[in-house]
Amino acid sequence: MKALIALEDGTVLTGRSFTGAGEAVGEIVFNTSMSGYQEILTDPSYTAQMVCMTYPLIGNYGVNDEDMESLAIHPRAFLMREYQAVPSNFRSTGTLADFLTQFKVLGVEGIDTRMLTRIIRKQGAMKAIISTEDLDELSLVRRAQEWPGLVGRDMVARVSTQNTYGWTAGEPAAGVGFPDKEAKKYKVVAYDFGIKFNQLRILTDKGCSVQVVPATTTAEEVLAMEPDGIFLSNGPGDPAGVDGVIDNIRNLLGKKPVFGICLGHQILGLAYGGSTFKLKFGHRGGNQPVKDLQTGRVEITSQNHGFCVDPDSLPASVEVTHINLNDNSLEGMRHTEFPAFSVQYHPEHAPGPHDAMYLFDRFIESMEK
Repeated sequence: MKALIALEDGTVLTGRSFTGAGEAVGEIVFNTSMSGYQEILTDPSYTAQMVCMTYPLIGNYGVNDEDMESLAIHPRAFLMREYQAVPSNFRSTGTLADFLTQFKVLGVEGIDTRMLTRIIRKQGAMKAIISTEDLDELSLVRRAQEWPGLVGRDMVARVSTQNTYGWTAGEPAAGVGFPDKEAKKYKVVAYDFGIKFNQLRILTDKGCSVQVVPATTTAEEVLAMEPDGIFLSNGPGDPAGVDGVIDNIRNLLGKKPVFGICLGHQILGLAYGGSTFKLKFGHRGGNQPVKDLQTGRVEITSQNHGFCVDPDSLPASVEVTHINLNDNSLEGMRHTEFPAFSVQYHPEHAPGPHDAMYLFDRFIESMEK
């Protein structure tokens, strides 16, 4: 089925929908990962975006229940050069096409993904629309331009849990109060800004009993739970657009150890008194080189973000710990007075490199101290 992809700069590309009729509008971005498309699709950080994969063959190992990072698909459309309709993997329980159709997400193939990626790199991440229904190019470009975009909008409210829950036996467990089925050494409250399940898996594997709370949970409510540490998850969109969160995190500083990832890192930067800005086309993929300024070690990291903390805006009490070697942007920081640190990248990403798993151990050590 013919599909048109129109960008706000007037570019129009033609592809084929392999998931039936439909239409989607959002910010179009690219991801350079060679595998892990199911983890990408179920990552809440991609809310209101349309993802183009630079690796040309997608779908060849199918999907399965074990690799879910949330309970749903979050991108509004999934673009690729060539869809592989017949999966070949012993873990596969279904096809990518059926998976996308289940969540009513457009899958489009036959696109010149190299051309599209070059356009995004040159022009920046853009507003775009994909349609099998409206095939008028001028109409589609106009509609893409009219979409409000992500800047200043609260996307976290769309993905954060509405109810507190725990994590036991590798899955969410409804109810308030730390899970007590297994004896755990540390109690961690995890703010859900768009949390990925693997973050919860790793925390529990490392001896933590985890209670996941909505993004708007107050500092007083968190401290009343008497946790040993506080975890700030990843999430979608502009951190400056998230309502009712920054003050809560600021009020937790110095009270308990804090560890932030991705959007949690950005929100922590705002709580410190810093500012954030939108990157031209963002960092999305499993091969981003990051240098640890404390050790000189270079990590190959997984990343997915379109915004960044401005290091020049941070107070003297905050130290930059990691930088991106592609563009020297800030990738990690720590507070020199309070037990709080964060990274812009995803140490929990799976599949992908394990270079950054030590950060979870660092969080455990901060709670021990």
